[in-house]
Amino acid sequence: MRKIPLHEKGGIINEFGGDFCTVRLRIPAGLITVDQMEGIVEIVRRYNTELHLTTRQTMELVHVSPGSLESLAKDLEANGTPIGADKSEIVNITACPGTDRCRFAMIDSISLARTLDEKFFGKEMPVKFRIAISSCPNSCVSERLNEIGITGVVRPYRVPGTCTGCGTCVKYCRENAIAIKNGQIRMNNDLCVHCGMCIQSCPFHIIKADPAAYHITIGGKRGRHPRVGYHVVTVKTPETVIKVVEKVVKWVYRKAWSDSLLPDQLGILD
Repeated sequence: MRKIPLHEKGGIINEFGGDFCTVRLRIPAGLITVDQMEGIVEIVRRYNTELHLTTRQTMELVHVSPGSLESLAKDLEANGTPIGADKSEIVNITACPGTDRCRFAMIDSISLARTLDEKFFGKEMPVKFRIAISSCPNSCVSERLNEIGITGVVRPYRVPGTCTGCGTCVKYCRENAIAIKNGQIRMNNDLCVHCGMCIQSCPFHIIKADPAAYHITIGGKRGRHPRVGYHVVTVKTPETVIKVVEKVVKWVYRKAWSDSLLPDQLGILD
């Protein structure tokens, strides 16, 4: 197998004019330590470049001289923030804060992002391949606009005979999926997006929840013609999520072709 020269790797992006390049970093879920941040600042100063924060929770060193790429790559690797990906490969995996610090979160999105990064980041693909994780249907990282989107969900249910009809859950439901009839709440499963806000809002803890699950979509895209991905499966554990992602990645690797985004191929692939 041909060894890919450094300047051909996905994290090296040629700038307009051709005299300089941009170097994208690998920072899964956008989380780095203080020491790594200080290291990046020192590297930026050493190579007399600038820093750009990207929409995919990573950073780019801009206006880098091609002649310094070899030494820059070594310094970034030593700092724990190596060169990332941008071309036909699995790129930086994004995630919301998750259960680590968000009160709406249903799943540990950060741990899942790190696991997926370790297993899949940088894998060569026929198309650019993005994976994003939101821990609830608020979709703070727009995960359903990615080739693979993972959303934390929870199904609410009412304990029969104990509802007081106070209407708090009705007020908090953003989907108008709850109504009060004859002093009892009625849930509309067709409107419910399984966000869990009604569960948290109930002052009497009458609305309960099934264990959190993982809603998986494929084929989303951004750009000039954005498209929400297709729901393929909802699973119960992060281990199963990893298995599903692995199957999708293998399927796309075997079936898809270059020069066309994955969402534009889904109607043709078998």
